[in-house]
Amino acid sequence: MDQFLHFMGNNWWLIFPIGGVIGGWAGSVARYNEKRRRDKIELARVKASAQTEQLRLTQADKSAITKVLEKHDAIDQRWFDFELDLATLIEFPMMTDMREPLTLAFHRAKIRADDLRPTSADQKLDPLEFERYRDAVGDYAAAFDAAEREARRRKQSDFSPIERESLDRARKLISVAADAAATPAERQAAYRKARQELDGLIDVPDVAAAQIEQRIAGELER
Repeated sequence: MDQFLHFMGNNWWLIFPIGGVIGGWAGSVARYNEKRRRDKIELARVKASAQTEQLRLTQADKSAITKVLEKHDAIDQRWFDFELDLATLIEFPMMTDMREPLTLAFHRAKIRADDLRPTSADQKLDPLEFERYRDAVGDYAAAFDAAEREARRRKQSDFSPIERESLDRARKLISVAADAAATPAERQAAYRKARQELDGLIDVPDVAAAQIEQRIAGELER
């Protein structure tokens, strides 16, 4: 130690370059530590961002699901306007004729969309599930549009004059069956005759028949 102090006393001028080296080294260490601190902060931010992105990729957005559900409901309502109104079906009979390719395609598309439909917008769907449902609803919409356009274009043109007369009689009888001003007996008789006129011409949906029958039955009970 005495020799070191003696050496430094005789070579005091070395203190300045050595001090510079030590100071530079200390500054480098400080900068390195600061860089490590910033890197850790950035790494944590990247990890958090990646986790958020991963969650987004593994779950479909609720607003997107809601939008598709609303589109699904809108198409269903357009179909219900036909299915529940027997008079409308008599006017556009192709909508229930499963021998027609467009009608068959529409009903198949509806079944697929219904099968893939989530219970609510809150249901968790992965991107693939959502994509399948969204595409199924798109196919359902396209198939319904095609069938409806053709049904409105053709109306009753596929039926013979005699068959069209039966359809017209059935339409008028259905109006009587649905008329609250008619007596229950008149409504029941009209509905029975209408079904006879339609037999072999149009497949009456069960829901449409049930709706009219329930109303008539209610009148009879009163």
